[in-house]
Amino acid sequence: MGIFDDMLSYSELRPGITFVLDGDPYRVLEYSFLRMQQRKPVAQTKIKNLRSGKVTSRTFHQNESFKPADIEKETAIFLYGNRGEYWFRKGNDPKNRIMLKEEKVDDIIHYLLPNMSIMLDVFEDEIINIEIPIKMDLKVKEAPPGVKGDSATGGNKEVILETGLKLNVPLFINAGDIVRVNTESGDYIERVEKA
Repeated sequence: MGIFDDMLSYSELRPGITFVLDGDPYRVLEYSFLRMQQRKPVAQTKIKNLRSGKVTSRTFHQNESFKPADIEKETAIFLYGNRGEYWFRKGNDPKNRIMLKEEKVDDIIHYLLPNMSIMLDVFEDEIINIEIPIKMDLKVKEAPPGVKGDSATGGNKEVILETGLKLNVPLFINAGDIVRVNTESGDYIERVEKA
């Protein structure tokens, strides 16, 4: 048993694999193996830095190996947000609270509802990512009336959801409706419930 027994080789960097590069955790998004004539084979990848969220393309060679990233998953409940601070409860203990700054919560701010269950990705005791469902049902708080006759053109209008998110939706959506939203793209999917 040597020190390199649990290392990942360049050919093991398949999509979904997490590994450590320059002290940061990365997830492989895309992978292709190239065997070029008269040259050593390489792995072309697209990788995402799980701390910064930055996606980069990188080529790895056969002499490179990597330590797997030990990322723990913990569930938490969103409590509330106030002045750029977002509070969560880990587990069932009401005293086990954590606060994350707005920069860490990033784009998911627009989807957080009180008492919502989320997943935290933890790397070396640092929360590096917050996972929320890809599809969420949210209530329309404010919606301008659809202009009569516009429905034939399939037009859109901007509404405000219960979380404060502004969303482009079809003209038939009204205040009080429940709409399904894709949290990755920020797009309207469908009306779930009519007010």
